[in-house]
Amino acid sequence: MAQDEAARVAFWVEYMEQSHALTETIMRHPLHENGERFASIREAAQAAGVDVRFSTTRLAGEFERLFFIRESLLPDLMAIARDMNERGWALKVEDGYRTRQMQTALGRAPAVFDRIVQSCVRECGGRRPPVDLVSRRAMVLVANVPLTGTHMAGAAVDISVLRRDDGQEVWRGKPYLEMSEYTPMASPFVTAEERRNRQEITRVMERYGFLHYPGEFWHYNKGDSLYQIQARTGQPGRYGPVDWDPVTNAVTPYADPRSALTPPEVLESLLQEALMRLGKG
Repeated sequence: MAQDEAARVAFWVEYMEQSHALTETIMRHPLHENGERFASIREAAQAAGVDVRFSTTRLAGEFERLFFIRESLLPDLMAIARDMNERGWALKVEDGYRTRQMQTALGRAPAVFDRIVQSCVRECGGRRPPVDLVSRRAMVLVANVPLTGTHMAGAAVDISVLRRDDGQEVWRGKPYLEMSEYTPMASPFVTAEERRNRQEITRVMERYGFLHYPGEFWHYNKGDSLYQIQARTGQPGRYGPVDWDPVTNAVTPYADPRSALTPPEVLESLLQEALMRLGKG
């Protein structure tokens, strides 16, 4: 058991470091925000007559989820939904666009932050993790820097897939939202069937240009800097983090896309609170 746990922790650390390196690459990648407006995924599904399901939970237990995405991405997303329907599946959109306030709250929510801290405690063999490690993991797991957060660009969806006949999930090893060695798309700790399900869902998504994020088995995006890097287009990202006005449908690029949503001094206090909740204070 100890050997298996060590292997799981080693895999998790390796993947987190790879993901952190990817976020640094995103930070350096050129971005030319094109100002494209948003459109409703729910309304597009109704107009297209396709079966798309939507999460009914609140983000961070507080915010109504915003099932919106850049408007030129909707035709491909609807093609994905139609393809899945023909397979007897229904695309379930877990999350779409996130505002700055939503992303910040998600990163600080005890239900999420405690899991990040728990993973860091596990890495440290049960000892108190340094704040630098927590910051490094938060960069990857909750996009603490807007430029790396494709949801804030309106260019990403988090998804699950359901069977239309009985509503059961096409199982990928864990439900959305998971933070463990099962989270990376290529996790070796899932079963052969779970791996096939991940791969088949990804094939459908990528057939229409939504590429998977290697660090999360539920996340797909298109057109942003991460997409341009993964697709090796040599092009700048065309979608970056924006403030969106739902009344006018205007988007305004962040003036500070490389500034941490939760700065180090706040992260330090959040870490102490989390350790107290986890009995590690």
